[in-house]
Amino acid sequence: MAPETAPEEQAAAPAPADPVLAGLAEAFPGAVFEEAAGHDVARVGPDDAAGFAAAARDAGYTMFLDLCAVDHLHRRPQRYEVVLNLLDPSRPARLLIKVALDAPDPAMPSMTGVFPGANFYEREAYDLFGVRFEGHPDLTRILLPEEWEGHPLRKDAPVGSVPVQFKEPDER
Repeated sequence: MAPETAPEEQAAAPAPADPVLAGLAEAFPGAVFEEAAGHDVARVGPDDAAGFAAAARDAGYTMFLDLCAVDHLHRRPQRYEVVLNLLDPSRPARLLIKVALDAPDPAMPSMTGVFPGANFYEREAYDLFGVRFEGHPDLTRILLPEEWEGHPLRKDAPVGSVPVQFKEPDER
């Protein structure tokens, strides 16, 4: 892992060439823009996530495609990452909004106020990774029973097993 540099030591990232993204960069100076696999990526902090998503929606990224969580166990200083996948259907252009979250209790604002379709995706990320979405209307488990302990897609979750019962050998 590369050591973190202080913000004043980091070189200022160039403004995105796309005018829509340049407007978002101006409105959110803490956002870091990059390109990955042919898609525009914006990295924002948890406090700016909902505001940035609303600004992106207002700028044309009106189609919410999905939301997922990632566990970067031992690979990054901030273990968890939530990724929002948005589309501007008029251009078409895709924007991935990535929000890094700290362990052991990852939390960020809910996106359901900006994109109502995020509801079940956030419940899935909560259920399987333990990411809390503050302000979510019904943050309950969606795939596992309520009495389930833990979050099975965390990389440090026990694998578990199902006991197998064999018949006794025939003593003939």
